[in-house]
Amino acid sequence: MVLFRLIRIKEWIKNLFLFIPLFFSGQLFAPNKIADLFLGFFAFGFVASCIYIINDYRDIEDDRKHPEKSKRPLAAGEVKKSTAILVGLLLLIAGFGLSWLADHRLKFSFVLGIYFLINLGYSLGLKAIPIFDIFIVAIGFVLRIKSGSVIAMIGVSEWLNIMVFLLALFMATAKRRDDILLKISSGMDMRKSVKGYNLEYLSTVMSLLCAVIIVAYFMYTMSPEVTARLGTYRLYYTCIFVIAGVMRYLQIVYVQAKSGSPTKILYKDTFIQITILLWIASFYAILYIKNVVIFK
Repeated sequence: MVLFRLIRIKEWIKNLFLFIPLFFSGQLFAPNKIADLFLGFFAFGFVASCIYIINDYRDIEDDRKHPEKSKRPLAAGEVKKSTAILVGLLLLIAGFGLSWLADHRLKFSFVLGIYFLINLGYSLGLKAIPIFDIFIVAIGFVLRIKSGSVIAMIGVSEWLNIMVFLLALFMATAKRRDDILLKISSGMDMRKSVKGYNLEYLSTVMSLLCAVIIVAYFMYTMSPEVTARLGTYRLYYTCIFVIAGVMRYLQIVYVQAKSGSPTKILYKDTFIQITILLWIASFYAILYIKNVVIFK
């Protein structure tokens, strides 16, 4: 359906990051918090979709040069500009309306407002600034974690925030590397910020981030504050799946050269999917199934 493609509903999977604080706290089955988080999920989805529409509206001409982005509804001429603007406005209103329902204290609305303003700036020109562009993308994921934290009224470890930021930075860097490869093959700049990058630089940054991500995750699982709060020191068992996932992503980037969209990779790559499911299952067993023999 054209409307779903316009609002990029597939990208809403990113909003599952709102549930991470609740999952990591061991309170996943608190019914009132789950309900509020679902409201937050849709609120974030509506506001993010508004940003996507603004971005696509401003990039129509550039998107028409891109082999994949040219298929987007605005670039392909499947949706009128006036219709897209109206849909975006309605999504923005609905998003902030739901944010109030999710958290009457308005803390979530405040975080969501920061996300909107930062990404509005991104769409209006900040994305053309090398390095700054990928930082804005990564900050968006941290704000999702923060949103889940304020809705569920659960504290989040500094290590978790750092790890999510680094992971998002890593994926955004991989995506820029794909833009460079596309530039080399087509001879055209698909986005203005690529002028500040080259393959050697982005490959170096990715290697650096990989190492730091793995170390940050180990530090998180063994943090005295985290182990005391969750009542277990066995979280480090899950590190194997994090390492496997990062190695697989590097394989996709360097061997298969298919790092264009992290969301697309998540939807299509079986290895990544299995790794994530095993990571979730192991974390669930450690936090929620206290009598499992292997974790005694």
